[in-house]
Amino acid sequence: MKTAIARSIIEKHLVPADNYIYGFADLKNLIDKTFGDFHYGIAIGRRLDPGIVNGIMNGPTLEYYRHYRAINTELDASTQKIADDLKKEGINAICISPTVTTEELDTVYAGNLTYPVSHKMLATRAGLGWIGKSDLFISKAFGPRLRLVSILIDTPLDTSPEPVETSRCGNCRICMDRCPAGAINGKPWDVSVHRDEYFDAFMCREMCKELGEKTLKMNVRVCGICVAVCPFGW
Repeated sequence: MKTAIARSIIEKHLVPADNYIYGFADLKNLIDKTFGDFHYGIAIGRRLDPGIVNGIMNGPTLEYYRHYRAINTELDASTQKIADDLKKEGINAICISPTVTTEELDTVYAGNLTYPVSHKMLATRAGLGWIGKSDLFISKAFGPRLRLVSILIDTPLDTSPEPVETSRCGNCRICMDRCPAGAINGKPWDVSVHRDEYFDAFMCREMCKELGEKTLKMNVRVCGICVAVCPFGW
């Protein structure tokens, strides 16, 4: 019953449905204990505009940067509405923003460039896709051409399909060959492999800073080439 109620609430706010994917995840023993009884989660993915993403094959554009920010704002608003409605049905919820600010990454999270709740981990536990060699989340529906957001909940919901625990990238190395930072070493992801073993987030971030300043003339961290070139997104 709770699962059906949750689905109805989520689908009411994710319109048009073709732009979204979502799923439920069991997160027991996978997130920080500071989140208390919130051992479950809802992963939501919002598709990026294909035409805008196609425009960044060789580097970021102002249109992509604005679209990226607009989708983040949209996801923040949608998840708050979903959380409010879930609470009315007795499902307590905590919204996890789709991103953090440049200032937060430069200060609070500068040590390891990780946030206490991983949207990508939650989405793999919800069975929506896997993590690619570029550390992007690769969805079954949209490839990496999407933005993720998460809602933590304290109520178990039906968590099918099964979690995805291994990469499906195979021998593909397009993102590795095209990465301007050289941050990808080609090792495939699985749940036993730490991010730093296959991807250098610091090298990526430095290149994103350089591209933001050079291409967009802004103090932002943006690239997106790996999003555009991944064949799962075509």
